[in-house]
Amino acid sequence: MTEEEARAWLQDRDVSRGTMDRLARFADLVLAENNQQNLISKSTEPHIWARHVVDSAQLFFLAPDSDSWHDLGSGPGFPGIVIAILSDAPITLIEPRRRRVEFLQGVIDQLGLVHAIVDPRRAEQSRRPPADTLTARAYAPLDRIFASAGHLATANARWVLPKGRNAVSELEATRKTWHGVFHVEQSVTDRDSSIIVATQVRRREAS
Repeated sequence: MTEEEARAWLQDRDVSRGTMDRLARFADLVLAENNQQNLISKSTEPHIWARHVVDSAQLFFLAPDSDSWHDLGSGPGFPGIVIAILSDAPITLIEPRRRRVEFLQGVIDQLGLVHAIVDPRRAEQSRRPPADTLTARAYAPLDRIFASAGHLATANARWVLPKGRNAVSELEATRKTWHGVFHVEQSVTDRDSSIIVATQVRRREAS
């Protein structure tokens, strides 16, 4: 996916000009901060719309009716800030690294994302109310995500988890210890990468 195709993908989903402008401002903030701390790989800077913005935005469009979100290990704000720009639903960006927290809070303030907050703790330590959609990008193996953040999910929560090219094998390994309804979506930005969408997730009882 080219940068032009990435912007067109968003426009095809009726993303408003104002929202596109906010996404562009966020991308600029990431690129500027990337000179101060390693937020994204330097090699992906020229492809930030495809590799990061749309790669994050597609997660929102898999759960556009969500009433609340938690983004685990938000890092530079992909996907959390992108989702906060696309949606008015409350979202918590869970990120324990101090410099990332400061960057995320600055972005929230500059873009006026009043429905977004940063929780500067690890997911295991967070005491935020459960959300009905959880996501995590480049965060942890699937089974560790469920184990560390299960208390942050409502009973009927959806998990929207990009898992790259090893999604199917990682899912099969996870099924040994976790029940759930799982399906795999192909990434729109990389035809070799996939996104796992899970509901009714619960740990298997020891036999």
